[in-house]
Amino acid sequence: MGFWKSLFSSSDAPSASQAMQVEDYPSRAAGDRPHARIFFSTEREIDLYELEELCDAVGWSRRPLRKVKKAIQHSFLVVSMWEQQGSHRRLIGFSRATSDHAFNATIWDVVVHPDFQSKGLGKALMKQVIKKLRSEDISNITLFADPQVVDFYRNLGFMSDPEGIKGMFWYPD
Repeated sequence: MGFWKSLFSSSDAPSASQAMQVEDYPSRAAGDRPHARIFFSTEREIDLYELEELCDAVGWSRRPLRKVKKAIQHSFLVVSMWEQQGSHRRLIGFSRATSDHAFNATIWDVVVHPDFQSKGLGKALMKQVIKKLRSEDISNITLFADPQVVDFYRNLGFMSDPEGIKGMFWYPD
């Protein structure tokens, strides 16, 4: 079953405050630690310092925490991905979306810790985001992608400039 078809064939969309357990997954390549549980959550209460560490791990520029907090508060959807091992929980992925609450949503800040990349978890994170947006009847989902991740999103069914529409941007001088 294709990625997009799998999103539309199930009616098991989680509620906004529900934590979603996904699967058991080995947290390290080396076998010195037992299996860790990976789960997703739509809770907005995220430790901003932990999120900053995650963004640092992938080389993103630092942003003022007060603005990050405001962005999260004003987002339509927040999805975080966690590694749980015993009583220790670690933020390993994050994404959020803004929306007009009717037709359109834009996905922002998709980040997966480098230790967990290339294992299907980025795809799983995106699937959770899109599934939740579709459960809210959002039909037009957009995002902005750096050149090095365009193929990742293309493999999930996203298209560059569909129907010749060109995005326009305004930046302060």
